[in-house]
Amino acid sequence: MSKPRSVLVTGATGQQGGAVARALLARGHRVRAICRRSESDSARRLAAAGVEVVAGDLDDAGSVTQAASGVDTMFLMGNSYEAGTDAETRQGITAANAAKAAGIGHLIYSSVADADRRTGIPHFDSKFLVEQHIAGLGIPYTISAPVAFMENTVAAWAIDGLRQGVYAAALPPGRVLQQICLADIGAFVAALTERREQVFGRRFDIAGDELSGEEQVKVLSEVLGRPIGYQELLIAAMRQQSEDAALMYEWFDRTGYDADILSLRRDFPDVGWHRYADWAGGFDWSVLDKAGG
Repeated sequence: MSKPRSVLVTGATGQQGGAVARALLARGHRVRAICRRSESDSARRLAAAGVEVVAGDLDDAGSVTQAASGVDTMFLMGNSYEAGTDAETRQGITAANAAKAAGIGHLIYSSVADADRRTGIPHFDSKFLVEQHIAGLGIPYTISAPVAFMENTVAAWAIDGLRQGVYAAALPPGRVLQQICLADIGAFVAALTERREQVFGRRFDIAGDELSGEEQVKVLSEVLGRPIGYQELLIAAMRQQSEDAALMYEWFDRTGYDADILSLRRDFPDVGWHRYADWAGGFDWSVLDKAGG
């Protein structure tokens, strides 16, 4: 392994940022997390795991520059679902500028696969605007661009269906979708942190597997030991909830992600890439025993 790095992680109290923080700690790196609510329970859990937690907000350039002082790498991510796409772009640009002001030696930005392909999906485009800004800053950077999360299988909108023996998605049952688990995203960012100069200026679409809804329910049925059926949701119903999500699923059906999984496995063997069956086999399915809320 390369020498230990000191890394500022944004979004560390969430799924992806938390996975990055855990992977970095496991590899012996020093982790500092910037949190809006540094006294929250999630922030306390980070601190208990060995993360240095500092208060700050991605909308406050001064707080980000201060948090980035004395670290050599920064992992930056946004959250369009929480903040909205305009705010995500604004915060990303503000934080990237702050990273430059702090003299960060390597900025790793988490985008989304194919955001550079003019998809017209709002939360893809918002991330690509940040990518473009970072590329023009004149600092060493790398783009990590994951596909759909395997953990979406147990997201709030899906888990009650699983309890009833149904996995539902707004795609035809035979349509293939590339996916990645959070642990692999974290391990990949740790690999980028260690490779440093080898990955400056590069953009990586990352995925661990690709399979259809029909194939997913076969895996889930085997792992859970009971039949799980597939249900295709109507795009029109999804559009009533979110135009952004509807556009994304229409794009999934029409085009879809195209990360080079074989090359990723060859070039980054240290990530330990998971197939969907690997992830499902290692997941704690006791969450299905809890009453839906």
